[in-house]
Amino acid sequence: MKPLVQILPVLFLTLLPCLQAFYLPGSFMHTYSRGEAIFAKVNSLTSIETELPYSYYSLPYCTPKEGIKKSAENLGELLMGDQIDNSPYRFRVNVNESIYVCTTAPLTQEQATLTKQRTRQMYQVNMILDNLPVMRYAEQNGALIQWTGFPVGFYPFDSLDDYIINHLKFKVLVHEYEGTGEVIVSSEEGLGVVETDSKKNGYQIVGFEVTPCSVRRDPKAVENLKMYDSIDRVNCPMELEKSQVIKEGERITFTYEVEFEMSEIRWPSRWDSYLKMDGAKVHWFSIMNSMMVVFFLAGIVFIIFLRTVRRDLTRYEELDKEAQSQMNEELSGWKLIVGDVFREPACPRLLCVMVGNGVQITGMAVVTIFFSALGLLSPASRGMLLTGMIILYLFLGITAGYVGVRLWRTIKGTSDGWKSLSWSIACFFSGVVFVILTALNMILWKNKSTGALPVSLFFTLLALWFGISVPLTLLGGLYGTRANHIEYPIRTNQIPREIPPRSYPSWFLVLGAGTLPFGTLFIELFFILSSLWLGRFYYVFGFLLIVFLLLVIVCGEVSVVLTYMHLCVEDWRWWWKAFFASGSVALYVFLYSINYLVFDLRSLSGPVSAMLYLGYSLIMAFAIMLSTGAIGFLLSFYFVHYLFSSVKID
Repeated sequence: MKPLVQILPVLFLTLLPCLQAFYLPGSFMHTYSRGEAIFAKVNSLTSIETELPYSYYSLPYCTPKEGIKKSAENLGELLMGDQIDNSPYRFRVNVNESIYVCTTAPLTQEQATLTKQRTRQMYQVNMILDNLPVMRYAEQNGALIQWTGFPVGFYPFDSLDDYIINHLKFKVLVHEYEGTGEVIVSSEEGLGVVETDSKKNGYQIVGFEVTPCSVRRDPKAVENLKMYDSIDRVNCPMELEKSQVIKEGERITFTYEVEFEMSEIRWPSRWDSYLKMDGAKVHWFSIMNSMMVVFFLAGIVFIIFLRTVRRDLTRYEELDKEAQSQMNEELSGWKLIVGDVFREPACPRLLCVMVGNGVQITGMAVVTIFFSALGLLSPASRGMLLTGMIILYLFLGITAGYVGVRLWRTIKGTSDGWKSLSWSIACFFSGVVFVILTALNMILWKNKSTGALPVSLFFTLLALWFGISVPLTLLGGLYGTRANHIEYPIRTNQIPREIPPRSYPSWFLVLGAGTLPFGTLFIELFFILSSLWLGRFYYVFGFLLIVFLLLVIVCGEVSVVLTYMHLCVEDWRWWWKAFFASGSVALYVFLYSINYLVFDLRSLSGPVSAMLYLGYSLIMAFAIMLSTGAIGFLLSFYFVHYLFSSVKID
């Protein structure tokens, strides 16, 4: 409740007529005066090679004078393994200086070995100033590449030693701000404050860059220095003899330089450099090409499908009028399974549970992507995207319960057992995810990673699960029992009709149907996986919204067409096949994830990292299966109901 209380007054003030504009997707604007001290924060050490985050202070770095203090973290940050701590790195606005931080005690064998290991595993230090991650630029193959964070150290190929980054050259870009009237400023904790000075001048931080160096210093030469004492500026040495080696008994001196530079970048645009996607042209053309192909194929299928169904209905009605006595002899295909098409499917309870969960996940995805496309979920608010998804999923339990129980009533013709069904809906997907996360968490605990969820968070998640999701799912189930009953347009025969033998298994066609929905998804899936596993920012939710809408359309069409094909060969067991016709896209998503692991994540090493990757990929594929399967099934159910409602039967 505390963040909400802080945000509401600011939202109210932004709507006042006296204010002309406000920055929607991000944190509050910070305005600093000259010489004002700001302290950088440090996030967990991360690596694209292991995907196991560790605390910054797990290595022998300098600690702040006042001790290590953890910043308040939301649910999403905790689940992502973020651990944001304070740091001794102080910046005085618009004051260029070169600062001594500290000299460590002689490294123990354990510290030296651990630091070398983190260096070899390509771990990055993630520093934050005024909510901006530090960025560094490196030249690679003649191109300038930007990265967030800087490495713990480096190891030259022609040397057996490892070297630590102990001198940082910071460049802070500031924009001079001059405002009149009421101005919203903010503290480091995000608390909005309204200044009513007639004129408020200051500086806004719009960029944070670093050049990491390794500099060997004589500990005796700096033994009389204290933290924040001034030192001479140095150039990054190119010779290894002048770099700080990592080995037992070495005392490491940490220093840094700060240079402030005026910039024309305005505060609302300061995240633009972070959100630039590599290969933007390829991204655009690939998405547009997929859209054209999907719409073209969908249009052809839709037209052919409408003509075929309309012709069948017309013939059926004509035969019904002219030859009632010979109808059974002359008709074929879907007309012959009129008395079996709504026969109860196998495992109806599981079908209702999966459809209910699928609707819940789809609703969560739609709302999250829509608000993200509007810019309401900014990367400046770390963890808010995941937090919002979890909260939405919990509250959409009422929709899952309603859809699942109403489908159960439709299949069974009664509401008996709706309470146990609602409990199953509330516990199915959440329970599977909980089991997988618990298993992965055991691995993280064993490796002492900050990505491991604390025990208190487990109890928090359980409280949210059984305190919000389960009651709302039961409430939705109650509404489902009171909703209008979906009546079948025809009666079901007591004896099931025999299904003619087929030359190939019907499930082979069902699994193959997932290729078309996957064709609309795989391009965007590459960018999403790169964002998740290569530490890149993903903020093209407009593309994602378009792709998701295309996916919904294609899933519905594929499922409906495949259902019609099964009905035409007199196969009345369409329920599960309609679900998996579109839900089978999850199989290709998981296979593509494995392909991405093998060919694109070559730096990922070790069985632990692979298990983490496959575990999270399995959760993603399972959620996609439930969502796309529910979309395909519900549209197929509507189609079958409409098709047989259009047939005149005495």
